Amino acid sequence: MTTSQQSLVRAAARNNAEWCAAMCRAHGVAGEFGGEAWAAAERAPLYYPDAVTLEPGAGPDALVARIDTGSPGASVKDSFADLDLTGAGFKVLFEAQWIHRPAGPPEPADLAWDVAGDTKTLRAWALAWDGGAGNAGLFRDGLLADPETFVIVGRSGDGRIVAGAVAGRSEHVVGVSNVFGRDGGPDAAWPVVLHALGRLFPTLPVVGYESGADLETALRYGFEPVGPLRVWLHGG
Repeated sequence: MTTSQQSLVRAAARNNAEWCAAMCRAHGVAGEFGGEAWAAAERAPLYYPDAVTLEPGAGPDALVARIDTGSPGASVKDSFADLDLTGAGFKVLFEAQWIHRPAGPPEPADLAWDVAGDTKTLRAWALAWDGGAGNAGLFRDGLLADPETFVIVGRSGDGRIVAGAVAGRSEHVVGVSNVFGRDGGPDAAWPVVLHALGRLFPTLPVVGYESGADLETALRYGFEPVGPLRVWLHGG
Protein backbone atom coordinates (compact mmCIF):
# COMPACT_ATOMS: atom_id res chain seq x y z
CA MET A 1 0.00 0.00 0.00
CA THR A 2 1.44 3.40 -1.00
CA THR A 3 1.57 6.36 1.39
CA SER A 4 -1.23 8.01 -0.59
CA GLN A 5 -3.40 4.91 -0.37
CA GLN A 6 -2.77 4.55 3.36
CA SER A 7 -3.78 8.18 3.83
CA LEU A 8 -7.02 7.52 1.95
CA VAL A 9 -7.70 4.40 4.02
CA ARG A 10 -7.18 6.38 7.22
CA ALA A 11 -9.64 9.03 5.99
CA ALA A 12 -12.15 6.38 4.92
CA ALA A 13 -11.84 4.47 8.20
CA ARG A 14 -12.31 7.62 10.26
CA ASN A 15 -15.32 8.62 8.15
CA ASN A 16 -16.83 5.16 8.54
CA ALA A 17 -16.27 5.21 12.28
CA GLU A 18 -18.03 8.59 12.47
CA TRP A 19 -21.01 7.13 10.61
CA CYS A 20 -21.07 4.10 12.93
CA ALA A 21 -20.96 6.50 15.89
CA ALA A 22 -23.92 8.46 14.46
CA MET A 23 -25.94 5.28 13.98
CA CYS A 24 -25.11 4.20 17.53
CA ARG A 25 -26.18 7.59 18.94
CA ALA A 26 -29.51 7.26 17.14
CA HIS A 27 -29.98 3.97 19.03
CA GLY A 28 -28.87 5.38 22.39
CA VAL A 29 -25.49 3.61 22.30
CA ALA A 30 -22.42 5.63 23.26
CA GLY A 31 -19.11 5.19 21.46
CA GLU A 32 -15.68 6.65 22.11
CA PHE A 33 -12.83 7.62 19.80
CA GLY A 34 -9.33 6.63 20.88
CA GLY A 35 -5.97 6.95 19.18
CA GLU A 36 -6.14 3.54 17.52
CA ALA A 37 -9.87 2.87 17.25
CA TRP A 38 -13.43 3.96 17.83
CA ALA A 39 -15.37 1.54 20.03
CA ALA A 40 -18.72 1.14 21.78
CA ALA A 41 -18.91 -0.71 25.07
CA GLU A 42 -22.52 -1.77 24.35
CA ARG A 43 -23.68 -3.79 21.37
CA ALA A 44 -23.95 -1.70 18.21
CA PRO A 45 -27.09 -1.84 16.04
CA LEU A 46 -27.60 -4.63 13.50
CA TYR A 47 -25.01 -4.63 10.67
CA TYR A 48 -22.77 -2.16 12.54
CA PRO A 49 -19.46 -3.01 14.23
CA ASP A 50 -18.68 -2.48 17.88
CA ALA A 51 -15.23 -1.15 16.97
CA VAL A 52 -13.47 0.36 13.95
CA THR A 53 -9.69 0.62 13.81
CA LEU A 54 -8.34 4.02 12.79
CA GLU A 55 -4.63 3.24 12.50
CA PRO A 56 -2.66 0.22 11.29
CA GLY A 57 -1.17 -2.02 13.94
CA ALA A 58 -3.87 -1.48 16.57
CA GLY A 59 -3.28 -3.53 19.73
CA PRO A 60 -5.77 -6.43 19.60
CA ASP A 61 -5.96 -7.00 23.36
CA ALA A 62 -6.71 -3.37 24.17
CA LEU A 63 -9.22 -3.22 21.33
CA VAL A 64 -11.15 -6.31 22.39
CA ALA A 65 -11.20 -5.08 26.00
CA ARG A 66 -13.21 -2.03 24.88
CA ILE A 67 -16.19 -4.01 23.54
CA ASP A 68 -18.71 -6.47 24.97
CA THR A 69 -17.76 -10.00 23.95
CA GLY A 70 -19.98 -11.55 26.60
CA SER A 71 -23.14 -11.36 24.49
CA PRO A 72 -23.60 -12.71 20.95
CA GLY A 73 -22.67 -10.71 17.87
CA ALA A 74 -19.66 -8.61 18.84
CA SER A 75 -17.79 -7.46 15.74
CA VAL A 76 -14.71 -5.45 14.80
CA LYS A 77 -14.01 -3.60 11.56
CA ASP A 78 -10.32 -4.20 10.91
CA SER A 79 -9.75 -1.21 8.64
CA PHE A 80 -6.24 -2.19 7.54
CA ALA A 81 -6.81 -5.97 7.42
CA ASP A 82 -3.79 -6.42 9.68
CA LEU A 83 -5.25 -7.89 12.88
CA ASP A 84 -5.44 -11.49 14.02
CA LEU A 85 -8.34 -11.80 16.46
CA THR A 86 -8.70 -15.59 16.31
CA GLY A 87 -7.08 -15.95 19.72
CA ALA A 88 -9.83 -13.79 21.21
CA GLY A 89 -12.56 -15.99 19.75
CA PHE A 90 -13.25 -14.08 16.53
CA LYS A 91 -13.49 -15.32 12.95
CA VAL A 92 -13.48 -13.36 9.69
CA LEU A 93 -17.06 -12.55 8.69
CA PHE A 94 -16.19 -10.94 5.35
CA GLU A 95 -13.48 -9.05 3.50
CA ALA A 96 -13.91 -5.96 1.33
CA GLN A 97 -12.06 -3.09 -0.30
CA TRP A 98 -12.07 0.56 0.65
CA ILE A 99 -12.94 2.62 -2.43
CA HIS A 100 -12.19 6.20 -3.44
CA ARG A 101 -13.51 8.54 -6.14
CA PRO A 102 -12.01 12.01 -6.69
CA ALA A 103 -14.16 15.10 -6.29
CA GLY A 104 -15.66 16.28 -9.55
CA PRO A 105 -18.67 17.83 -11.27
CA PRO A 106 -22.07 16.16 -10.76
CA GLU A 107 -22.81 13.13 -12.90
CA PRO A 108 -25.96 13.17 -15.07
CA ALA A 109 -28.94 11.42 -13.47
CA ASP A 110 -32.37 10.32 -14.67
CA LEU A 111 -33.98 10.36 -11.23
CA ALA A 112 -35.03 13.33 -9.13
CA TRP A 113 -33.49 13.41 -5.66
CA ASP A 114 -33.64 15.15 -2.33
CA VAL A 115 -32.34 14.68 1.21
CA ALA A 116 -34.67 13.20 3.80
CA GLY A 117 -35.64 15.95 6.22
CA ASP A 118 -38.58 14.53 8.14
CA THR A 119 -39.71 11.35 9.83
CA LYS A 120 -42.16 10.34 7.09
CA THR A 121 -39.57 10.57 4.32
CA LEU A 122 -36.93 8.75 6.36
CA ARG A 123 -39.41 5.94 7.09
CA ALA A 124 -40.35 5.65 3.40
CA TRP A 125 -36.67 5.61 2.44
CA ALA A 126 -35.91 2.93 5.03
CA LEU A 127 -38.76 0.73 3.79
CA ALA A 128 -37.46 1.04 0.22
CA TRP A 129 -33.91 0.26 1.35
CA ASP A 130 -35.09 -2.73 3.39
CA GLY A 131 -37.18 -4.33 0.66
CA GLY A 132 -39.41 -6.16 3.10
CA ALA A 133 -36.66 -7.80 5.18
CA GLY A 134 -38.03 -6.36 8.42
CA ASN A 135 -35.11 -4.11 9.34
CA ALA A 136 -36.40 -0.69 8.29
CA GLY A 137 -36.48 0.39 11.95
CA LEU A 138 -32.69 0.48 11.92
CA PHE A 139 -32.83 4.05 10.60
CA ARG A 140 -34.19 6.11 13.48
CA ASP A 141 -35.28 9.73 13.66
CA GLY A 142 -32.15 10.78 15.53
CA LEU A 143 -30.25 10.58 12.25
CA LEU A 144 -32.26 13.56 11.00
CA ALA A 145 -30.70 15.76 13.68
CA ASP A 146 -27.13 14.76 12.82
CA PRO A 147 -25.60 17.66 10.84
CA GLU A 148 -23.10 15.43 9.03
CA THR A 149 -25.56 12.70 7.95
CA PHE A 150 -27.47 13.02 4.67
CA VAL A 151 -30.00 10.39 3.58
CA ILE A 152 -30.18 10.69 -0.20
CA VAL A 153 -33.61 9.88 -1.67
CA GLY A 154 -33.92 9.02 -5.38
CA ARG A 155 -37.45 9.21 -6.80
CA SER A 156 -39.07 7.92 -9.97
CA GLY A 157 -41.30 10.14 -12.09
CA ASP A 158 -44.35 9.18 -10.04
CA GLY A 159 -42.62 10.13 -6.79
CA ARG A 160 -41.81 6.65 -5.51
CA ILE A 161 -38.51 6.14 -3.68
CA VAL A 162 -36.59 3.75 -5.92
CA ALA A 163 -32.94 4.43 -5.04
CA GLY A 164 -30.81 6.01 -2.37
CA ALA A 165 -27.82 5.99 -0.07
CA VAL A 166 -26.48 7.52 3.12
CA ALA A 167 -23.73 10.16 2.91
CA GLY A 168 -21.61 11.10 5.90
CA ARG A 169 -19.47 14.22 5.75
CA SER A 170 -16.04 14.32 7.39
CA GLU A 171 -13.36 16.99 7.34
CA HIS A 172 -11.64 15.75 4.17
CA VAL A 173 -14.00 13.22 2.54
CA VAL A 174 -17.64 12.25 2.22
CA GLY A 175 -18.48 8.61 2.87
CA VAL A 176 -21.27 6.77 1.10
CA SER A 177 -23.01 3.60 2.31
CA ASN A 178 -26.32 1.76 2.08
CA VAL A 179 -26.49 2.29 -1.69
CA PHE A 180 -29.61 0.63 -3.11
CA GLY A 181 -31.76 0.57 -6.23
CA ARG A 182 -35.17 -1.06 -6.08
CA ASP A 183 -35.10 -1.86 -9.81
CA GLY A 184 -31.69 -2.55 -11.29
CA GLY A 185 -29.65 -2.64 -8.07
CA PRO A 186 -26.56 -0.44 -7.62
CA ASP A 187 -26.40 0.28 -11.37
CA ALA A 188 -29.72 2.09 -11.00
CA ALA A 189 -28.60 3.90 -7.85
CA TRP A 190 -25.05 5.14 -8.49
CA PRO A 191 -25.91 7.75 -11.16
CA VAL A 192 -28.37 9.62 -8.93
CA VAL A 193 -26.25 9.09 -5.80
CA LEU A 194 -23.13 10.50 -7.48
CA HIS A 195 -25.14 13.38 -8.92
CA ALA A 196 -26.43 14.23 -5.44
CA LEU A 197 -22.96 13.94 -3.90
CA GLY A 198 -21.54 16.24 -6.57
CA ARG A 199 -24.18 18.85 -5.79
CA LEU A 200 -23.98 18.54 -2.01
CA PHE A 201 -20.19 18.15 -1.63
CA PRO A 202 -18.52 19.42 -4.83
CA THR A 203 -15.03 19.65 -3.31
CA LEU A 204 -14.93 16.40 -1.34
CA PRO A 205 -13.65 13.03 -2.58
CA VAL A 206 -16.04 10.12 -2.04
CA VAL A 207 -15.05 7.04 -0.02
CA GLY A 208 -16.74 3.86 1.11
CA TYR A 209 -16.23 0.12 0.92
CA GLU A 210 -17.66 -2.67 -1.20
CA SER A 211 -17.05 -6.32 -2.05
CA GLY A 212 -17.97 -8.82 -4.75
CA ALA A 213 -20.37 -7.70 -7.47
CA ASP A 214 -21.07 -4.41 -5.64
CA LEU A 215 -17.35 -3.60 -5.80
CA GLU A 216 -17.28 -4.32 -9.52
CA THR A 217 -20.24 -1.99 -10.00
CA ALA A 218 -18.61 0.82 -8.01
CA LEU A 219 -15.45 0.54 -10.09
CA ARG A 220 -17.52 1.03 -13.25
CA TYR A 221 -18.69 4.36 -11.80
CA GLY A 222 -15.22 5.81 -11.31
CA PHE A 223 -14.13 4.42 -7.96
CA GLU A 224 -10.76 2.80 -7.36
CA PRO A 225 -9.84 0.24 -4.67
CA VAL A 226 -7.35 1.66 -2.18
CA GLY A 227 -6.91 -1.04 0.45
CA PRO A 228 -8.42 -4.14 2.08
CA LEU A 229 -10.50 -4.38 5.23
CA ARG A 230 -11.92 -7.26 7.25
CA VAL A 231 -14.85 -7.56 9.59
CA TRP A 232 -14.37 -9.99 12.48
CA LEU A 233 -17.29 -11.65 14.30
CA HIS A 234 -16.99 -13.06 17.82
CA GLY A 235 -18.11 -16.64 18.36
CA GLY A 236 -20.52 -18.42 16.06
